[in-house]
Formats: sequence, C-alpha cells, structure tokens
Amino acid sequence: MSAFLGEVIGTMILIIFGGGVVGGVVLNKSKAQDSGWIVITMGWGFAVAFGAYAVGSISGAHLNPAVTLGFASIGEFPWADVPIYIAGQMLGAFLGATIVWLYYYPHWKATEDKGAKLAVFSTDPAIKHTPANFISETIGTAVLVFGLLAIGANEFSQGLNPIIVGFFIMAIGLSLGGTTGYAINPARDLGPRIAHFLLPIAGKGSSNWKYAWVPVVGPIVGGILGAQFHQAVFVSGSLNALYILIGILAVSVLIARFSNTNKSIDMKRNESI
Repeated sequence: MSAFLGEVIGTMILIIFGGGVVGGVVLNKSKAQDSGWIVITMGWGFAVAFGAYAVGSISGAHLNPAVTLGFASIGEFPWADVPIYIAGQMLGAFLGATIVWLYYYPHWKATEDKGAKLAVFSTDPAIKHTPANFISETIGTAVLVFGLLAIGANEFSQGLNPIIVGFFIMAIGLSLGGTTGYAINPARDLGPRIAHFLLPIAGKGSSNWKYAWVPVVGPIVGGILGAQFHQAVFVSGSLNALYILIGILAVSVLIARFSNTNKSIDMKRNESI
C-alpha cells in the first residue's frame, strides 16, 4: 500500500469514529444522544489511535495537514511528499464523512437542529469571536504537534504509541476543546464540511463557509509554531524561542487589556449620554 492510500484510509477511519461519536451524541433518536462532551473527546481520542494503528506502519499516520506541515518545517518530513499526504488526508476525510452520513441516514430527518447536523461534520465556535477562535485553534494545534514530537522522543513498549497519542488527543479535547470544538486538523474540518455542502442531508442548513478558514489556517499556523518551538528548545537547546513566546504573550495581554479598557470607557460614555 502506498503512503497516499495509507493517509486516505487512516483519515477515513479517523472521521468515521470521530464524526460518528458526534452524530451519536447530537442527533435525535440516537441511543447515545446527550451523552456529553466526555464521550465526544473519548471518541475522537480513540479515532486517532485506531487510525494510527491501521496505517502507522505505512505512512506514519499523520492524518492531519498541520502535522505534515509542522514536521516538514523542521526537516522531519520531506517537502516533496507534503502535497500527496495532504491530498490523501482531504480525500479520506471526505470519504469518512460520507460514510457517517450514510450510517445515520434516518436520523438527519429526525433532527430539526441544523447546527447539530453541521456539528457532525465540522466545528463551530461556542462564542463567535474570530481573533479568539483563531488563537484557540492555533494554540490547540501547537500543543498537538509539540506533544507528538515530545511523545516520539520517548520509548514505549512496542505498539503502545498510538494509544498514548489517543489519550493525548482526549486531553486536548477536555482542556482546550470547549471554545471551538478543537478541529486542530484542516482535513478533519474542511473535508467533512465539503461533504456537508455536497451531500443531500435532510433539512441541513448552511455549511458556515465564513468560519471555515479558521479551522484551516489556525491549525496550519499552530502546527508549524509547535514544531518550531520543540525544535528550538529541545533539539537546538536555544532559549530564544521561549523568550519570543513570552514576548508574544505579554503583547497579547496588553492588547486585550487595552481593548477591554476602551470598551469600558465607551460603555460609560454611552451610559452618561
């Protein structure tokens, strides 16, 4: 099997389990309906683990363009193979989403909530705030790629790595998933969103293309930053990346503080008027 086909199959498995668990939780008349966020995060964690078990020996089981680009940015993966990997990931995500649609076929008509239907395929922010949503996806993916490199630097019993990664994904979902639904993977969000747009889903609403760039660009930026930070601190032994991170955080805090202060002043002016 080629690496391209490996990424197709692995990402398809990822979406079948990941989209499948969301469908079970949010669609009407599912026996798993309303089982909650813990179930969703566990489902996605196992989705990554079993996708990795299936094709890890074939393609390395990136299953995520942000991982592929992050690894390539530090020389851990050849740039020449990046396009074929991303193409495989996108195709696999689309196919997986189509299978999820078929699996839940009678439940689409039984579900009136258009947002719930979209949630089975792609992410949406809990609070619509584009800069904050972008930052959430960037940070979440930076943690993902940094963590994958850190896990890879440790030695585990043979065959244990994918399940460790699965629990790591679950940890990200529990801790960093509440703001945007933690896409942290452009293919995971965009492939199924395209499927949502094209498939004849009963009673579906908008595919929310205005937001669609956030879970694509944010993870790409985050994946590269996470890989670069790991490379700089743990491989090169340089503290410059740490100093830059502290500087970025300090500037961000000041901007947020200044923005809130201006809003408070404007509110007081409006109240006085």
